Amino acid sequence: MAVPSKANQRNVNNSKKLIVSASWLTSSAIASSAFTWTTISVLPFYTLMVFAPNAALTRRAMKSNFPYVVLGLVYAFLLYLSWSPDTLRLMFASKYWLPELPGISKMFMNEMTLVSAWIHLLAVDLYAARQVYFDGITNNIETRHSVCLCLLFCPIGVLIHSITKVLTKPSH
Repeated sequence: MAVPSKANQRNVNNSKKLIVSASWLTSSAIASSAFTWTTISVLPFYTLMVFAPNAALTRRAMKSNFPYVVLGLVYAFLLYLSWSPDTLRLMFASKYWLPELPGISKMFMNEMTLVSAWIHLLAVDLYAARQVYFDGITNNIETRHSVCLCLLFCPIGVLIHSITKVLTKPSH
């Protein structure tokens, strides 16, 4: 039986250290950090739309696709981490290849899948708030209340904006 040389032992020990240091973030820690940081990342955009809707900085920031690119990259990464051989089977469990609630519910029991869905909501809600904001700028309609609602209850924010638009429409 051959005895490993000291150089080989050092290489093995160094590679073990790399493996250990590469795994210092658990799946739960990645999900938790992604949840926190992506949630915080959208707040400046909402703050600008609510507190400085007519500022040049707000208009420039809201025209940017940067937040959607960043959220999309994080979303794709977390989706990749959450993917399993059962993902498609859980999503499309019916014989008609339609999503069913029990499968989706089971899928969202995975923390990584849940946080990727949260980031999906953050991106879509911010996009809808941006549409409401620009519609308000274009039509000279107050949107702060609708934008605030889009942050947490997006469909209600869009609905309230539509109602506001009808109620504030100038009569000729």
